[in-house]
Amino acid sequence: MINWPKTNDVLGTVNRGNPAESGLCTLCRADCPGKCETWLSSLRGRKLLYPRDFGFVTAGADNTVHLGVSYNSLRINGSLYGAKALPKGLSNSQDDCIFPNVSLETEFGATVKTKVRIPIMTGALGSTFIAAKYWESFAIGASLVGFPIVVGENVVGIDRDAEIKNGKIIKAPELDRRIQTYLRYFDGYGAILVQMNIEDTRNGVAEYVIEKYGDKVIIELKWGQGAKDIGGEIQVKDLDYALFLKKRGYVVDPDPQLPEVQQAFKSGAIKSFARHSRLGFTDSSSWEDVFEKFSKHIKYLRKLGYKRISLKTGAYGMEALAMAIKFATDLKLDLLTIDGSGGGTGMSPWNMMQTWGVPSILLHSKAYEYALILAKKNKKVVDMAFAGGFAHEAHIFKALALGSPYAKLVCMGRALMIPGFLGSNIEGALYPEKKEKVNGNWDKLPNSVSEFGSTPQEIFAGYYDVEKKVGKEEMQNIPFGAICIWTLADKLAAGLQQLLAGVRKFSVKAISREDIFSCNRETEKETGIKFITDYQDNIAKKILKA
Repeated sequence: MINWPKTNDVLGTVNRGNPAESGLCTLCRADCPGKCETWLSSLRGRKLLYPRDFGFVTAGADNTVHLGVSYNSLRINGSLYGAKALPKGLSNSQDDCIFPNVSLETEFGATVKTKVRIPIMTGALGSTFIAAKYWESFAIGASLVGFPIVVGENVVGIDRDAEIKNGKIIKAPELDRRIQTYLRYFDGYGAILVQMNIEDTRNGVAEYVIEKYGDKVIIELKWGQGAKDIGGEIQVKDLDYALFLKKRGYVVDPDPQLPEVQQAFKSGAIKSFARHSRLGFTDSSSWEDVFEKFSKHIKYLRKLGYKRISLKTGAYGMEALAMAIKFATDLKLDLLTIDGSGGGTGMSPWNMMQTWGVPSILLHSKAYEYALILAKKNKKVVDMAFAGGFAHEAHIFKALALGSPYAKLVCMGRALMIPGFLGSNIEGALYPEKKEKVNGNWDKLPNSVSEFGSTPQEIFAGYYDVEKKVGKEEMQNIPFGAICIWTLADKLAAGLQQLLAGVRKFSVKAISREDIFSCNRETEKETGIKFITDYQDNIAKKILKA
């Protein structure tokens, strides 16, 4: 087992808890005073691309040991000459071939293309209360930057104010709030996806969304995620709410309707209830039967009027992976998100998360292999998003390269939530009258923030960039969490541009598997990416013999 370092002296960052491969703590707190790399990048932006204390220091890379098979065991392959995929209007001159000119715009979709400014998207932010509390920051930030955001499962089902008549939704205020918040600043880049599980399908989420929002929303079907292999969960601490969810048709554990459970709750022996979703395809016994049911559902969604449909699958084995890729390709879905183990959670069982499923790099490597089989049969393979433990620009580069040309986006969960928490905490501390509204957790700014200033203009490196986009008057309506998301996205974008310029690719669409190599033989075997000293070794020897 690799123990990832808790501190990075070069960047001046430190993890509060135990860091995972992503660099995020395994347990990320909304009230955290800092300061991991993602946390600090949400304030200082692209400054975090460089060592701290310029003029007083020199810095060297640490001796990272590339053990085992992980994204850490892939490295990026720079190039000495040339320039490829230059944006229109640029030449291959040294004045044009600079990293700020690298285009990060991309798109996905079978027929209708969805444009994206930076090749990232959020994970599914669903019925967990933390997603609801910070939604304005998440949605407005994503909308301003121009990347997709996903409304996760069960948002309608847990909403006490939602009205369901004859088994179908007729009123869904929380879902409406989420969609409308994103669309408020939508300018043609990015998208909002609404995810459905078993309960959402039964409740008529698809029918409600298409009738009210038309083709402004992408509908997403959920098979699973990287953090668990059962349905979604939340935890509630109110007996009446637990009973409400039970009546809504959910699995609630322990059962709040049992007298002995109610007695235990009232005495304090039981303090909370877990609400679970149902498993899909339990009445199927073969992949052919699953395809028949899935195909029927897709046809129904098309008939309703959906022009864009996506699928989210989890860290299941190879059969399920092949099913997801083939079904999504044959049915002309617009996006397939493949979430490997190592992905984050709002409330997945901890030991399940630790022990189930296929690790991200292995799952994504097989996804490329299986996509290639379909491509050789002259099929247009579904566009993919890779998910499962990604947080910084090198992760984005490596995942896109590993899955090239089929991977179009990198799905980031917790990393894109951290700036939402941070900005809300700062806003609540600076303006106490807003603290409850923005769900701030601080009474005053910690030293980790106040060292940068005492006003939002001083604290956020991206403040004036956002102001330029929305205007000075509109800034009063922009939550600080959204400014943090913009600032983090700017850092990720600049870092990705630098990495792409280093491989002489001036468009993210041109990234390829030749832009990375493996640092050990096991990684080479599992990913199909050449070992670091074997790549171009034949060319090197030709040069020497010339």
